[in-house]
Amino acid sequence: MKKITIFLMLFVSAVNFSQTKLEDVKVEAVKKGIRKSLTTTANTSVVGSKELLKAACCNLAESFETNPSIDVNFADALTGTKQIKMLGLTSPYLMITEENIPSVRGASQAYGLSFTPGTWVESIQITKGAGSVVNGYESISGQINTELIKPIKDIPFFLNAYGASDSRFELNTHFNTKVSDKWATSFYIHGNTRLAKNDMNHDGFLDNPLGKQVNMVNRWQYSNPETGWISFINFKYMKDEKQTGQLEFDKNRDKLTANFWGSEINTNRFDFTSKLGYVFKGMPYQSIGIQNAFSNHNQDSYFGLNQYNIQQQSYYSNLIFNSIINNTMHKFATGLNFTYDKYAEFLNLADVSRIDNSVGGFFEYTYDNNDKFSYILGGRLDYHNRLGAFFTTRLHVRYNPWEKAVFRLSAGRGKRAANIYAENQNLFASSRAFSVLDTNGKIYGLNPEIAWNYGFSFTQNFMLFGKPADVTVDFYRTDFQNQAIVDVMQSPQQVLFYNLKGKSFANSLQLDFNYEIVKHFNLRTAYKYYDISTDYLSGSFQRPLQAKHRFFGNIEYATHIIEKGKQWKFDYTLNWLGNQQLPTTSTNVVGEQLPEFSPSFTVMNAQVTRTFSSTFEVYVGGENIGNYRQDKAILGAGNPFGSNFDTSIIYAPVFGQMYYAGLRFKVK
Repeated sequence: MKKITIFLMLFVSAVNFSQTKLEDVKVEAVKKGIRKSLTTTANTSVVGSKELLKAACCNLAESFETNPSIDVNFADALTGTKQIKMLGLTSPYLMITEENIPSVRGASQAYGLSFTPGTWVESIQITKGAGSVVNGYESISGQINTELIKPIKDIPFFLNAYGASDSRFELNTHFNTKVSDKWATSFYIHGNTRLAKNDMNHDGFLDNPLGKQVNMVNRWQYSNPETGWISFINFKYMKDEKQTGQLEFDKNRDKLTANFWGSEINTNRFDFTSKLGYVFKGMPYQSIGIQNAFSNHNQDSYFGLNQYNIQQQSYYSNLIFNSIINNTMHKFATGLNFTYDKYAEFLNLADVSRIDNSVGGFFEYTYDNNDKFSYILGGRLDYHNRLGAFFTTRLHVRYNPWEKAVFRLSAGRGKRAANIYAENQNLFASSRAFSVLDTNGKIYGLNPEIAWNYGFSFTQNFMLFGKPADVTVDFYRTDFQNQAIVDVMQSPQQVLFYNLKGKSFANSLQLDFNYEIVKHFNLRTAYKYYDISTDYLSGSFQRPLQAKHRFFGNIEYATHIIEKGKQWKFDYTLNWLGNQQLPTTSTNVVGEQLPEFSPSFTVMNAQVTRTFSSTFEVYVGGENIGNYRQDKAILGAGNPFGSNFDTSIIYAPVFGQMYYAGLRFKVK
């Protein structure tokens, strides 16, 4: 088993961003839930399974609640969808991958993070700044890579059951079988449902959607250290149904009528992915691998009288060769990749379907003297049928000036085609008229988004009163050369899309302080300052619904493990958000207007886990236990087909307090 584990690490390094260095931080002996190595070149943190258990973690979007690098917000007042941001920019500017294959993109941008159950996740790697050229050209503010549990290391059976006071219930089961000494397979089944109607703020609308989701994956893994071959094969199927709107809405009676306002979002998705790799015999530093992925994403939806249907069929292939130049201090990765996306997209009567495809080649050089200095320099050349031919370059540098300290620098360029409707589906649940002002571009009439991201970070580990502590400061700036502007500052009855006419930038400053107060009692804190400004037609404004100041605090405590693995675990998280710029509502009728800025507020979450043995534990917890709620979550709720209706201006929780309980059971 030890040989197999070493072999797996070598293959994964062939397709991961920072090769063997990224995997170095995944050593099981490290006990921290969020781990940062002083020797990785990129500014990467690894979220382990221990951290994922500190909250309910029902899906990937909810797994970042205790992570200071990621901001989690609700996207609207109806769907319960959580949106993540990094460096102050929303998820479309992140490259989100699953085992280094692009996953949440295109049609799945709005809801895709809720399609990966948290119990499937082994670890999450979060890289700030532009990602690796090996993974593509779209990353601008960072990369989030999710590693699923590996069949060869999985246990025979796992069960997780969850129920919450908002009538949400979930069940996760994992089955794993070692078919032979070289083959292993896992079968995961996830189901969730919300049964009851909740209207805690008494506005006549559901606070959370009714719905159900069935999600299955079958994973196969082959590993043969003697021959050097390894492969992964995944089959996924997911069906997700949501219904929301007014309490009296009946989908069989009121769909697409003005009787009562309602919405349904029904998604079917199938994925197939494969990874095949070969490590050259006697040369563990040299490998070749190919990744392939096919997905079919089909969403049928309506929001009141707005209909939005999108189907995306995608194919992705990436061929990667890793080797060295003279010695292992000089490594390189090179290869080719191909992407094909076919969109059948309809907004009301408008057909905005298209086909996108691109082919590109990349070369990434890594210098690492295993001491004080390393850097990764990469470039790629791509041709896209709509974006044309273009070059992308990325740089990451690490320097350890003294013991337990590290400086990091990064710079890189990103380019992407904005899917303006799929990425802004929350605006469909409003009375806004959609208008694209530019018509000369090749993507909905717009030009591609282009941005440069550059920044630095400094980390120092030290001892404070005999206990380990660390402090990190990082600053990143994103400068847009062009951006697909989503303008909600012109009028509350319109949303305008157009190419950037002036300046748009995002400055992000974060200061972290972590400290082990006493053994098993850890403190994690972070302060974040965002200076994000965009020039709109009506003037320059702070980015709407983005707090300029945020404070994060997390305290965890675990008792000593006593006989038979019995243990108590306590976790408490606090998020304070400062004022946020709100979209303009000045021309709405009196009573349906909001101030220019939201008030500041605090949200607190907590969880207690009781471990009875190494195979059984129960947990109880609460979210938003201070019961803070946005005063007016839906504008025009009394007349949802009128001109003032808007469910998208959400800066705070809608539901209020939510409590949950669950259990985990394992067969080892």
